[in-house]
Amino acid sequence: MHDRPSTLLIACGALSADAIAVLKQPGLDHVKLTCLPAKLHNTPGEIPELLQDKIRQSRKEFSEILVLYGDCGTAGAIDKVLVEEKVRRIGGAHCYEFFAGSEIFRALSEEEPGSFYLTDFLTRHFDSLVWKGLGLEAHPELLPLYFGNYTRLVYLAQSPTDELIEKAKLAASRLELKFEYRKTGLFGIENFLAENIH
Repeated sequence: MHDRPSTLLIACGALSADAIAVLKQPGLDHVKLTCLPAKLHNTPGEIPELLQDKIRQSRKEFSEILVLYGDCGTAGAIDKVLVEEKVRRIGGAHCYEFFAGSEIFRALSEEEPGSFYLTDFLTRHFDSLVWKGLGLEAHPELLPLYFGNYTRLVYLAQSPTDELIEKAKLAASRLELKFEYRKTGLFGIENFLAENIH
């Protein structure tokens, strides 16, 4: 029997592959992962209540609960729930920030405010989440309306492959944006767990 306290990591479904990769590392075998659906990014107002429900349902089973979510467009509602439940989350307004690191993300934003970001997950699902999701497949004339103020696409890569890099380049081309590649790795998630798992 494991003598370390059991920990639950509640993550956004868009981060499941990244979290699984990190949890395969030695010393994290007592951490269990559960995810809320990635599609909640389209309806962020639903995240806080569902997150709170998951935390409360899991209290008896786990001695520690951590959350892998940024603010994710909830205007502080996720943090309000986490303060109430006394649960910690990874730092950053969104996954772009905690993947890149706050300082690097701030520098990228200041260098070019008109930046559109992709992660590994968003690159894999660009067609369904961005191209079709925004209606650009049916109405390509909407492209200037959605992306007219953007100048570049930045691919923040966690576990890149040649195929993913090419997909990200193609996405930039389709959106008529300059392409930039930055490998972030998974250090943001690794550091969060290292600092918060006791």
